Amino acid sequence: MKQALFALSGDPIHNGHIDIVNRATRVFDRVVIGIGLNPDKGYLFSPEERLEMARRSLERNPNVAVAGFQGLLVDYAYEQGIRVIVKGIRNSNDFDYENVLHLVGESQELGIDTYVLFARPDLMHVSSTMIRALQKEEGFIHRYVPLYVKQCLEARVSGQYIVGVTGEIGTGKSWLGGVFRTLGEQRNVEVHPIEMDDIGTQILEELKEPSYLRVREQVVASFGITVRNRDGTINRKALGDIVYRDAARLNELNRILEKPLMVRLRRELRGKRGLILLNSGLLVESSLTHLCNNNVVLVSCDKKSQETRLRGRGLDMRQIERRLASQYSEGEKREKIQARTLENNQGRLWEVDTSDGTPEQEIALGFEELLAYFALGGG
Repeated sequence: MKQALFALSGDPIHNGHIDIVNRATRVFDRVVIGIGLNPDKGYLFSPEERLEMARRSLERNPNVAVAGFQGLLVDYAYEQGIRVIVKGIRNSNDFDYENVLHLVGESQELGIDTYVLFARPDLMHVSSTMIRALQKEEGFIHRYVPLYVKQCLEARVSGQYIVGVTGEIGTGKSWLGGVFRTLGEQRNVEVHPIEMDDIGTQILEELKEPSYLRVREQVVASFGITVRNRDGTINRKALGDIVYRDAARLNELNRILEKPLMVRLRRELRGKRGLILLNSGLLVESSLTHLCNNNVVLVSCDKKSQETRLRGRGLDMRQIERRLASQYSEGEKREKIQARTLENNQGRLWEVDTSDGTPEQEIALGFEELLAYFALGGG
């Protein structure tokens, strides 16, 4: 059996590491991931946490094993009967550094060789240091690390535990966020509901920065002068009458708002610690479940409660039907969430029924399950 050793601190492991490992398994029958355990070096994560992140990130590759080690890398390779160390090279600095390490390893005369793999161009800039720095500024890191690692970084660096809240229109998503915030106060746990609809309103009606003014101009150019108020803001009712008639038009609006929404979301997240409830009726439809690492509360209620609430908003049955048709059904949302959880090997689905008359204890139980999942609690 041809074996190789790939060593890293794993603080945290990222997609550049994972790509090198997966490519190495095409050459070697077995690749051991060695997570360095140096007590004199300062790490963000403990040895156990770094090992767990690496295992979770690579457990679907049957030719990979993860282990911790201390001391010289070549000593560990020798003891494990491994004759080749794999090195990932991103740039000339990496090459020079790894060349020196190879020569130092050879000086120990253990017969350990080096196998070099060059980083893919789209991953050459990725490093654990860069990812940690990006997380400190609430940057989105889902393109650089698996979602489980992202969840760990958000908790450790930002003190944030992000959960998506979604469901059909009129099921009580915003109301549930308020209830969870109250329950959090009782448990000394900070809970911050963030309404994606409110962020959209800010972009279309309130914010004065040049980019948001241009977004409004783009909305008018795409949907017509009838959606423009006299002051240049967007008439959301008129816009809604257009987009809820046609799924393609709704997708077009989501495309226009995607970047400004993400910028404003980063600002909303800044400085918030604790449980973050990201409320979006289109969380699944817009493929945004990565924002909450596929941890989602699916809110539902009976049809009578739903219709009563929507009529209370001044909607007639025709408008209600259009809005429901513009989104996935409860079952479709559930199916998509579960599929993404399976695909990413990360996530959890909770279901909360908010039908009129639902006992308060059932709502509180859903909140307690969230706290237990994230190991949150207070006195």
